[in-house]
Amino acid sequence: QVQLVESGGGLVQPGGSLRLSCAVSGSIFSMNAWGWYRQVPGKQRELVAGIARDGSTNLANSVKGRFTISRDNAKNTLYLQMNSLRPEDTAVYYCNRFPPLEYWGQGTQVTVSS
Repeated sequence: QVQLVESGGGLVQPGGSLRLSCAVSGSIFSMNAWGWYRQVPGKQRELVAGIARDGSTNLANSVKGRFTISRDNAKNTLYLQMNSLRPEDTAVYYCNRFPPLEYWGQGTQVTVSS
């Protein structure tokens, strides 16, 4: 089973930055599109950024101009650079294939608060 291990979350003030990483085990990383998803309690998980096999990206309107998704196929790692963070970005962030696998990693908590 593929393992998804997210890291890099934390507490940051509004306007600050964080860089999330996702290590993907196995050999499926380079062959698939991937995404960063986020979830707040009581709401559905939402896709905020996606990256295709060729490196083309797509961002949700709420994060355009602030977040950047990237991938390193040699390291089987997905990244999310988050700048100009806002309190409404507070959530647990997950990485997964796009479309997602049946299972999820533990996620990483991002809290934006002064």
